[in-house]
Amino acid sequence: MSCCDHDSCDSRPIAEGVRHRRVLWIVLVINVVIFAGEYIAGWLASSSAVQGDSLDSLGDALVYGLSLMVVGRSLRARAGSALVKGTVQVVFGLTVMAEVVYRLSHRVPPNTVVMAIAAGAALVLNATCLALLTPFRADDINMRSVWQCSRNDVIGNAAVLVTAGLVALTGWWWLDLVVGAGLAALFFQTGVRVIQAAWPQLHRPAPIKHDLS
Repeated sequence: MSCCDHDSCDSRPIAEGVRHRRVLWIVLVINVVIFAGEYIAGWLASSSAVQGDSLDSLGDALVYGLSLMVVGRSLRARAGSALVKGTVQVVFGLTVMAEVVYRLSHRVPPNTVVMAIAAGAALVLNATCLALLTPFRADDINMRSVWQCSRNDVIGNAAVLVTAGLVALTGWWWLDLVVGAGLAALFFQTGVRVIQAAWPQLHRPAPIKHDLS
């Protein structure tokens, strides 16, 4: 005997999809706000770490948009979305690394006050996103990859906040570049892992539907 009647079993995926869409819309809007604020702050502060963090938030907003498109769709569609997300992470990792090299060659010290304010505000917002996404992280590869992006954001914000304090105390402006490079490596590694997880599912043969008529 089934653990539930047909109506409740059929409605479960629908209800789950509704919950996924709701939380994805919330975190998408939050990440757009973070991107706008951090990008401006990073430019004003001449901070590679803050600008890298802002680009990651933009990438996450794109990721959440893709996730919304595949909620409730086939496993292959969700795997394709995860593959795009992983590629976005890799591209942003390389972009941040290029920014680090540029600032290193020009030796531009960051404004630690602006860095700290931007990173602190972003940390609060991204921690909110992570808390919202955590209950759904094991639902499927789509929500898992979204949760990983949010987790990286919290790590990045905390790292930038600590860096701002260290640069202010020591005057070692190059710490900003070290953290920027570390974030770039984290984005790149996460992207590669998401791609590795999505690739087999994307190429898994579709189940054969038998005609029972």
